Order: sequence, then C-alpha cells, then structure tokens
Amino acid sequence: KVAGTEDGITSLQMDIKITSITKEIMKIALDQAKDGRIHILNEMAKAIGSSRETLADTAPKITTMKIKLEKIRDVIGPGGKMIREICESTGAKVDIEDDGTIKIAASDTESSLAAQKKINDIVAEAELGVIYNGKVVKTVDFGAFVNFLGTKDGLVHISELQNARTEKTTDICKEGDSVKVKVIGFDDRGKVKLSMKRVNQETGENIEDKKED
Repeated sequence: KVAGTEDGITSLQMDIKITSITKEIMKIALDQAKDGRIHILNEMAKAIGSSRETLADTAPKITTMKIKLEKIRDVIGPGGKMIREICESTGAKVDIEDDGTIKIAASDTESSLAAQKKINDIVAEAELGVIYNGKVVKTVDFGAFVNFLGTKDGLVHISELQNARTEKTTDICKEGDSVKVKVIGFDDRGKVKLSMKRVNQETGENIEDKKED
C-alpha cells in the first residue's frame, strides 16, 4: 500500500508471506503505485483544485475559546444548570478546563455559533455609557429589573424611568416590555445601574448627548 502526493511517497506498507523480494519487483510495484496515485490525484483535482480554506457548514467541527477564570462559574451555572442549557439548546458539547479554555464540539456551523453566542452573552461585561436593548423581567416599587445583555440584569431605579416624577413603576413599564437602557454605573456589589429616561425609547438615541449639543 502506497500513499503520497504528486511530489512523492508519504507512507508505505507492505505485508508479505515470503522472506524477501527483489529490487526489480519493488521497482515495478512502486512504478505502478505512482501511476495509480497520479491518476487518482488528477481525478480529485477535477472536483477541487486545492484544499478548502474553510469547512463546509455541515461538517462537524471543534472550536476553542478562552474566558476569564472568574467567569467559569457563570458559564457552568448553579449545579451545572447553565452549561446543560447551552448543550441542550444548541446540540453542541461544551467542555471547560480549569484555565478558562472552552472546547465546543458541534455537528455543524450553526450549532457551534449558537453555543459560542450563548457563552459570549454570559461572559460579556456591561460598559459604562453604552445603550442596550433590553426586556423588563420584574417590576418592584423602587424600579424595574431589565435583562439587557445575554443573561445580565440591571436595575432601572424609579427615578430613572422618566424625567417626570413616577408614582408607580407599572405606570411606565410592565414585565415583558422591550425597552432601551443606558448603563449609568455600578453599585458596591457590581450590580448594574440602568436608566431609561436618558435614552430616546423610540430611536435609541442618547438624550444626554443631544442636551450637550
């Protein structure tokens, strides 16, 4: 058995039941193998002239990504809840190593990208001054909790719902409402402070910037 390229042999295997063969027989065998190899390579070249730079979307693939060590527990979740949800919803297999390396094994590109997005959403960090699209997940007397960045939640204090005085949070928003929020700070525990009144809820424009102009 002879394998190789147009340039030469890359591997060779020979099983024989006799003690040896002559150089002449070896030469004939290798010449025949070369003719056969070149013929097969020519037929392959008709289908594709060079190796593909990317795999087909339907090809299985393994993707590696790296996250901060302190984010590992967020991706795993309580009792492994989060990582199980990622695997079940995307069909991918996710392994996390102690150094923050994540290996995603997926049957196709769509599954791999879906798993990567879920992980990126979990480890993403809110940026001060940035405006995000969000959804109200809970209303309380002192404001509304909004999910705005993957699995991230933040509080819009009742004083940040609108410029006018607000008597009840539900006068402005209810659970399930889509809103636009601006990150205005973080409390001592790292919880995100959000504002709705500083963002045009129709256009998403930063109202504070317009005031400065």
